[in-house]
Amino acid sequence: AAGRHGGARSGPPGNLRVTMNSVSVRRNSAAVPFVLTFLVIVASGGLLMMIEKGMLNTVEAPGPRAMGRRIPTVSQDIRNRTIKAMCSQRNMPRDIWSLQPAQRRTLLQHILVNDQYGFLYCYVPKVACSNWKRVMKVLSGVLENVKVNIKMNHKSDLVFLASLKPDEIKYRLQHYFKFMFVREPMARLLSAYRNKFGEIEAYQKKYGVEIIKRYRKGYIKDSKIAGDDVTFDEFVRYLLDEDIERMNEHWMPMYNLCQPCVVPYNFIGTYENLERDAEYALQQIKAPSTVQFPERQAWYKPITAETLHYYLCSLPQKLLKELLLKYILDFSLFTYPLPNITTEYCRH
Repeated sequence: AAGRHGGARSGPPGNLRVTMNSVSVRRNSAAVPFVLTFLVIVASGGLLMMIEKGMLNTVEAPGPRAMGRRIPTVSQDIRNRTIKAMCSQRNMPRDIWSLQPAQRRTLLQHILVNDQYGFLYCYVPKVACSNWKRVMKVLSGVLENVKVNIKMNHKSDLVFLASLKPDEIKYRLQHYFKFMFVREPMARLLSAYRNKFGEIEAYQKKYGVEIIKRYRKGYIKDSKIAGDDVTFDEFVRYLLDEDIERMNEHWMPMYNLCQPCVVPYNFIGTYENLERDAEYALQQIKAPSTVQFPERQAWYKPITAETLHYYLCSLPQKLLKELLLKYILDFSLFTYPLPNITTEYCRH
C-alpha cells in the first residue's frame, strides 16, 4: 500500500497526447510542433524554456523527502512540478480509461506488477529494463540472483498489468508504489539504432530491409538486401514518417510508453544516475538487502557525448530539428535540455 512506502506523489492525472491527437507531431504538419512547444512552455510557467536553454543544468533541486531520505536525483523535484503543470491542463483525461484503446494497451503492456512487494514498474526499452526485469524475477523467486548467466526472456515469468481485470488494475494503481526510469531521448534513440541494426538480425530483416527500400537513394529494385547497413540518416527519416502510436517500443517516445500524465509515479529515476536511483527504488519497495541492481556488462558500449554529437551533427539541420520536435514531450516532461544543434557547434 502507498502508506508503507512513504506516501504516493499526488498530482492531477491527464494525457497531453490525447488532447493533441488532431495535431500530433507528424512530419507533414510543420506548424504543429511549434504549437505544442508553446503549450509546453506556457503550462510550466516558463520552466521548460529555462531547461531547454540549459539554465537549469547545474541547479540542485530540493528533492522531496520520502522514508526519511532525500530522493537522490538532481532534478526530481523539478521533474515532478513540470509533469504536474503540463498534465493539469483543462479537459485532460483523469485516468487510464480515458486513453485511446491503443494508448491504453501500450501502457498496460509496459507496466510490470509485483504483488509481494506492492509495486508497479513501467519499463522503457534501452533504459536498463533488462536488468530491472532480472531484479523482478529474483524478487519473485524465479531466479536465484541477478548474476545468473541466462538470456533474458522479456515475457516469461513476469506479470503485466494488461493481464489483470479493470478493478485489479485500479487497485494497484491507487495503492502500489509506482516507478519508471528515463534516459536522455537522443542517447536512447541512438542506443536502439546501434543495437537493433548493428547486432540483431531479426530487426535488420524486419525493419532494416524496408527502411533501405523506402529511403536509400539509388536503391535498385529486386536487389538483395540484408538490412544490416541502415544509416542513421535513413533511420531518422523512417522515424519522422512513423505514427508515434505505431512505433516499435525501442524507439517509441518514453511518454507514450508510460503515460506519466495518467499514472502518478512515485519516483522517476534516470539512466544517467542509474546506480544511485536504482538503489533508492529498491529501498522504496523494501527489497531484501541481498538483492542488488546488476552491474553493467563488460561488453556494454556506452553512448558518449562525443558519439552522440557525431551522429546528431551528421544529420541535415532540417531533419535534426524535426527529430527533436518528434520527441519534444520526452525532453520537456522529463526535463532534459535540448542538445545544441547549431551549425557552429556541429562544426567542432
